[in-house]
Amino acid sequence: MIAAMDVDGNASSVHGEGRAARKLLSDAREKLGFWFGCLPQMMTFTSGGTEANNMALRGLAGNRILVSAIEHHSVLAAAKASGKSVEIIPVDGVGRVMIEALEKMVRPDTLVSVMVANNETGVVQPMEQVMKIAHAAGALVHVDAVQAVGKRQVNFGLLGADLMTVAAHKVGGPTGIGALIIRDGLVVEPLLHGGGQELRRRAGTENLINIAGFAALADEPQLDTYDLNDKIEAALEGETIFSDGVERLCNTTNFAMRGMNAETLLMNFDLEGIALSSGSACSSGKVAASHVLSAMGVSPELSKSAIRISLGWNTTDDNINHFISAWRKISKRHQSKAA
Repeated sequence: MIAAMDVDGNASSVHGEGRAARKLLSDAREKLGFWFGCLPQMMTFTSGGTEANNMALRGLAGNRILVSAIEHHSVLAAAKASGKSVEIIPVDGVGRVMIEALEKMVRPDTLVSVMVANNETGVVQPMEQVMKIAHAAGALVHVDAVQAVGKRQVNFGLLGADLMTVAAHKVGGPTGIGALIIRDGLVVEPLLHGGGQELRRRAGTENLINIAGFAALADEPQLDTYDLNDKIEAALEGETIFSDGVERLCNTTNFAMRGMNAETLLMNFDLEGIALSSGSACSSGKVAASHVLSAMGVSPELSKSAIRISLGWNTTDDNINHFISAWRKISKRHQSKAA
């Protein structure tokens, strides 16, 4: 990213500086295309996952959208803003899309939008079945893969999706950069007009510095924090861990401490120097029950006690030990007050 700051040209210009910028852009697109299993020209850079999700759901022709009940707010809001008929695919008690319900709901002229893995619980969705059912019915499939990037294989070609949203910031990359991958031959109307950038799919000068940072992620090893996550969950014995026992991302634990409000618990951890979230990071400033947990049938009382632990590329064993020590202190204090 620092090296890209020295590239002064606009990638749309024909002078030497512009050609240098265009080469940087082209190299990054090719590198990311190889990483995500798509042709470079299928990738349209955006300001992040939210814009890419809006572009997919609002820009595709059709009259009907099916979204799972646990999708990110940017998918649910974009579907609602599309002006199309929107129906919600239910999930089971552990947060997985109900395949039987999808089979009954899907039909041609429909866009199905299901995320690879949930951002609040980490639950991995049955994508192979979703693709098979949707495509057999003549529907298109959009996949929000933002939460899964860098934590498990996210390959557009192997998934068989028609559109896929990716972004950099969930696994140590820069914030404010993402992409929508669009299957060859599929027409998506742009959200932004005013220039011919990104094959006329998204107007505006490309963010070369963040794009360079995004491409650098392709050289990083896949995140593997299963052992650290297991250590945390062993320390939470006796508490409610949502979606326990099903396939989840290596870095996500959503749990509830009965009798303590999530806000209070977050403040207690913050005083210990530990940053956690309740619900989605995009809405954690709001005092509201998680729509994900509600869709899973979790009671409002328990849902209001839920907080999410996320591990990152720089999380260490010492961090986990610090968390466990703080947790024991907070838990002991809470039990003493309750008594």
